[in-house]
Amino acid sequence: MLLKFLVYIILCFVTSKSRNIKKSKKQLAVMNLLKSVKQKGLIWCLVLSSIWCLSSFRYQSIIWGFFGHQRINRLAVFTLPPEMFRFYKKNIDFITENAVNPDQRRYAVKGEAPRHFIDLDNYSDSIRKQLPLLSWREVSEKISEDTLNRHGIVPWHINFIKYQLTEAFRKKDARRILMLSADIGHYIADANVPLHTTQNYNGQLTNQTGIHGFWESRLPELFADNYDFFVGQADYVKSPQKRAWQAVLGANTALDSVLRFEQELTSHFAEDKKFGFDERNGITTKSYSKEFSERYHTMLKNQIERQMRASIKMVGDFWLTCWVDAGQPDLNSLLAYQPSKEEKEAELAEKQSWLKRVLDVRKESDN
Repeated sequence: MLLKFLVYIILCFVTSKSRNIKKSKKQLAVMNLLKSVKQKGLIWCLVLSSIWCLSSFRYQSIIWGFFGHQRINRLAVFTLPPEMFRFYKKNIDFITENAVNPDQRRYAVKGEAPRHFIDLDNYSDSIRKQLPLLSWREVSEKISEDTLNRHGIVPWHINFIKYQLTEAFRKKDARRILMLSADIGHYIADANVPLHTTQNYNGQLTNQTGIHGFWESRLPELFADNYDFFVGQADYVKSPQKRAWQAVLGANTALDSVLRFEQELTSHFAEDKKFGFDERNGITTKSYSKEFSERYHTMLKNQIERQMRASIKMVGDFWLTCWVDAGQPDLNSLLAYQPSKEEKEAELAEKQSWLKRVLDVRKESDN
């Protein structure tokens, strides 16, 4: 994730040289920060700190990629009932764009990284069977919080954000509803990724390094336009934590196919046939070849489409559940909401602070 985030930063800097490119608010924020960094003579910190971060942090490529996360949040809006749809549709661009916030802050905010995964294979079979039945309070009494955070807490964190979003609906806090809706969509999508349920998250333990980004970024970008994303209407979730665990355990059952099929296919491809080179924004990068990607995608038999569909449906279900549990407040009364100048400035400052903290080389690892 960090690598892709840093590439995004660099692309913003490069594209800022072109007068013909319309710059997004996010690009402008990054450009201003880079100007500040350059003025202070710290541009080398970007290079050095990125090298340090990649060697020190648990490296996972962006979950579903920016493309996947944003597509999932956006399509989840269309699962909502009319009482919710108008408000969410009006703010669909905000919910889409901010779907990637948790990834952007995972290397800057302490405690963020474990919220994206859970390494089930680090627990014995007996303990693993107990975990879905335990609340955060109960599980932290049995297992230390340090251990839990080391191995990931995504199903419990989804439930935690669920309570926060319910409270935001109850208070009819439009801004907080939108921010938390974007966030919970991200964590739910994470829970549906097979490689987020194992310590072998990037194939590094089986000589398959790079499979993480291949599965959740390269393949969706190549084939998602042919997926069927009609998942029907959102439904009320009676037990949110149980549903979060169902997602995690379901994703974990697909893990064997993800790793085994890639190994089998690799044995039939020479290195120069397995990988190729793509050019994006004038930058040439090594990536899995189109032929290898197509063969692997066929072997998976719509697995990625199923996991994306499951994510879309689950995001809509959780938004609906939070709204119902809050008493079904009238969201049409929030249609006039527009972020104030102060709120926009605060959001911009926060996102800039994430980047500044990434550039801050720290001794300890966020795992």
